[in-house]
Amino acid sequence: MVGCPTDTFYGLAADPFNLAAVQKVYEVKGRPDAKALPILVGSVEQAVTLVRDVPQVFLTLAQHLWPGALTLVAEASRLLPLKVTGNSGRVALRWAKSPVTWALIAAAGGPITGTSANLSGFPSCTNAQQLAKQLGDRVPLILDGGETHATLASTIVSITGDKWTIAREGALPESAIRAALQS
Repeated sequence: MVGCPTDTFYGLAADPFNLAAVQKVYEVKGRPDAKALPILVGSVEQAVTLVRDVPQVFLTLAQHLWPGALTLVAEASRLLPLKVTGNSGRVALRWAKSPVTWALIAAAGGPITGTSANLSGFPSCTNAQQLAKQLGDRVPLILDGGETHATLASTIVSITGDKWTIAREGALPESAIRAALQS
């Protein structure tokens, strides 16, 4: 497990296909097992392999607004362990606009977990020093990419078929989502 910057806050990166690594992320954060772990990808194509029956809304938003501060939630493909989805069968995917994250995904050879690097219920970290102070030696390696300068988390859009809703409005305004869907 590695602490690393994204384009919003620092995250905890681990192999989402390694159940021991996934369990460690839950333990480090103090995150309930029923909450899914977001996954960071390095391309739209990579994301599509993790979604079942990819909805057109998903593709349109991903193609227009990624990389960036947009998390798309859809039905998970059978490739993903159910534990990563918090046993919900749904996956939260994001292609962060961060060269450090891209390099980590490339080095890992595939997607990584991307949950915020903080204790559950505590503020998200915008730099490596905050992460080290909050999680201490629970995280064996922190990639210091400097200050992210983020004030808002990613916007989360939940997609079911051709229907979409904003689960959390964050750094990307709803107007940008509507504009992408109308283009």
